[in-house]
Amino acid sequence: MDNSNSEQTVQDGKLYRNLNSLIVAHLRDNNLTQAASAVASATMTPLNVEAPPNRLLDLVAKGLAAEKGHITRGPDFSASLPMPHTTAIDFSTAPDMKSSAKSFPKHETRHLSEHKNIARCARFSADGRFVATGSADTSIKLFEVSKIKQMLLPEAKDGPVRPVIRTYYDHIQPINDLDFHPQGTILISGAKDQTIKFFDISKTNAKRAYRVIQDTHNVRSVSFHPSGDFLLAGTDHAIPHLYDINTFQCYLSSNVPETSPNGAINQVRYSCTGAMYVTASKDGAIRLWDGITANCVRSITAAHGTAEATSAIFTKDQRFVLSCGKDSTIKLWEIGSGRLVKQYLGAIHTQLRCQAIFNQTEEFILSIDELSNEIIIWDAMKTEKVAKWPSNHVGAPRWLEHSPVESAFISCGTDRSVRFWKETV
Repeated sequence: MDNSNSEQTVQDGKLYRNLNSLIVAHLRDNNLTQAASAVASATMTPLNVEAPPNRLLDLVAKGLAAEKGHITRGPDFSASLPMPHTTAIDFSTAPDMKSSAKSFPKHETRHLSEHKNIARCARFSADGRFVATGSADTSIKLFEVSKIKQMLLPEAKDGPVRPVIRTYYDHIQPINDLDFHPQGTILISGAKDQTIKFFDISKTNAKRAYRVIQDTHNVRSVSFHPSGDFLLAGTDHAIPHLYDINTFQCYLSSNVPETSPNGAINQVRYSCTGAMYVTASKDGAIRLWDGITANCVRSITAAHGTAEATSAIFTKDQRFVLSCGKDSTIKLWEIGSGRLVKQYLGAIHTQLRCQAIFNQTEEFILSIDELSNEIIIWDAMKTEKVAKWPSNHVGAPRWLEHSPVESAFISCGTDRSVRFWKETV
């Protein structure tokens, strides 16, 4: 064997060892212990191998971004998505009780648009460039965030800015939830008419969906897998419906947890890597599911007592889940143990299917108080209320959605209006 081949063999060996170490660390850190042990054993890699958090995910994202850089893409709608966040707050550490709670920055707000009936839901695209809202009037409005920001400036010479760039009419019953495809050009909607509809937001004249999934139940919540190849539907059925978006084949978990007759899913959300997903149900339970096997790996029954669990989302590091319920509590759960880590109190929500959401840095949590018609903000680490603002809606807003990339969020109201909130400079 010549020297060049020998050197190449050595380099390949190092590359494989590094890859195996990253795979084991990634599986282990995402609570996939059995899979991590199997790979570690098969590749003779130490199970406790050290690797920076989300290192494998970071490298894959960079590789995909570099690969896409060689592909010709259309302008505007197909811009590259930002790199995934790799920094996350460690909620398992005790907060510094000597220091004061953080101050949430002041925001300005503006009425954006009005639906003809209740504005029921909203979702930002992953790059924060677009936001969509869905209504009980069966319509969906798509906004361009850069145009919304122009609205906040003094009147332009060319006249008023219109931030609504698309309006879709294709459902026959109220919209329950929305999501953007990770690559950005597709918007999906789930509705009471038992359908999931696909809209191509790059088509300027399109008013209707170009693809439809017909479910068997009221589609209450939808969530794209980070790869974009699968989506989850939370419905009146107690088990999430997993769809292959290329074949429309539906998969159901073979490992069905014990559920009550009132186990309809209020919200379903994937983690940022797709390793897990979480459901919040009307029976008050939070359930965690393996993103590969679709098995339920943990049920936190009575997470909100006998009240409905209305929302559940992962933290960036996928170690915790933030849930909200109609018992007027917001709770942070440790995934590995199912242990309640933190609780956020002081806001009344017993009627609406409201959310608790993080801001883009996870330093703060936002939700609503139905009685006072206020938006309430907590310091996420200290659990202290740090701000309460009038919602500027007539009646409490029923949905909050924060931008993933900046200090801005959307509120949707029972008064049919949509408002945009942005940090003041």
